[in-house]
Amino acid sequence: MKVLLDNDIVLDFLLKRKKFFDDADEIFVRLQNLEFDGYIAAITPINAFYTCRKEIGKGSAFEAVGELLGLVEVCPVGKDVLQRAFSLDFSDFEDAVQCASAMAESLDAIVTRNTKYYKNSPMQVHSPSEFLEVLQTESAN
Repeated sequence: MKVLLDNDIVLDFLLKRKKFFDDADEIFVRLQNLEFDGYIAAITPINAFYTCRKEIGKGSAFEAVGELLGLVEVCPVGKDVLQRAFSLDFSDFEDAVQCASAMAESLDAIVTRNTKYYKNSPMQVHSPSEFLEVLQTESAN
């Protein structure tokens, strides 16, 4: 299964956000165990670095984003993806770009904590807990 990890999942993991870290950590453990193929949009490392730099410092941000890039594939964001994002009926452009990136790479699903922002997604969208259930079901079969 090829899955795009939304910015919020990445930041929950990198910044160890208390309320959300357990699911994000489990997702990244399963990614490292090769239970699925993880992708991020090309905008994600930029957003992650910017946010991490403010919260944990520049050096730690470089290290965190570098480690992230060792775990995932990156969906390119070019003019065609940006134009497709405009055609999606999303209230948040960043989420639309991530969805359009996943569509362009023919991914199977998107994992996000903010499923309500993806309500108009033409792709399958899972919350972290839903995605962990999907992986559990697949491993049981």
